[in-house]
Amino acid sequence: MNFTVLTLFPEMFSALLAGGIVKRAIDRHCISVELINIRDFARDRHRTVDDRPYGGGCGMVMKPEPLTETIRHAKKKHPDAYTLLLTPQGRPFNQRMAQKLAGCAGLILVCGRYEGIDERVREHLVDDELSIGDYVLTGGELAAMVAIDAVSRLIPGTLGSDHSAQEDSFSTGMLEHPQYTRPRSFEGANVPELLLSGDHGAIRQWRRQASLVRTVLRRPDILMDQPLTTGDIEFLKKLQQDIKTIIGKHSTAS
Repeated sequence: MNFTVLTLFPEMFSALLAGGIVKRAIDRHCISVELINIRDFARDRHRTVDDRPYGGGCGMVMKPEPLTETIRHAKKKHPDAYTLLLTPQGRPFNQRMAQKLAGCAGLILVCGRYEGIDERVREHLVDDELSIGDYVLTGGELAAMVAIDAVSRLIPGTLGSDHSAQEDSFSTGMLEHPQYTRPRSFEGANVPELLLSGDHGAIRQWRRQASLVRTVLRRPDILMDQPLTTGDIEFLKKLQQDIKTIIGKHSTAS
């Protein structure tokens, strides 16, 4: 997988590429990351990449000429790549989208700046738009780093085990179950005995149910479209009944 990042600030990516899983993926030739400075395609003496918006208003808008040339340059090098604009107006980025993007031949990530890019570029040269949340960043660089990190994890060979990515939060459609490691007892808190039992079937069931509980408490919205097993539904019904019993007992006492 090749990531081609179009940005005005390529130096921002130095930390991402210098360590961690992304660097490991590069060293293993699972991915490659190419940084292209949009300003290099500005043709005037001052290398201008922005201008005032037509119709007035605050801020500046990225000019179409240098950005168009940059995108076309990237597309010429990687004709099968999928072009994404990082913008707060884009589709929300989630694990399902990361999995879809991991199947692409390559990604061209366009980092917007200022008040945005000229609409004509977006209409004719961008395949899709991506947002990492309902808030505004100074530019698309941080969002591009998030996308690179999330997608890279899904490329075979990046992680020590391909099962690691499959078991991450959201990969199963739910939040991940609680995790424990040594020591067995820490400041009076103990690891659940079941995890020490060696009963792998019971451990799998415990983890599934713990994921369900954590998801219900923290992100019930993502369970609405998540396919649940018969066992999941029975467990949730029992949980619901236990909660009703507890509420009923306290309501009677009051």
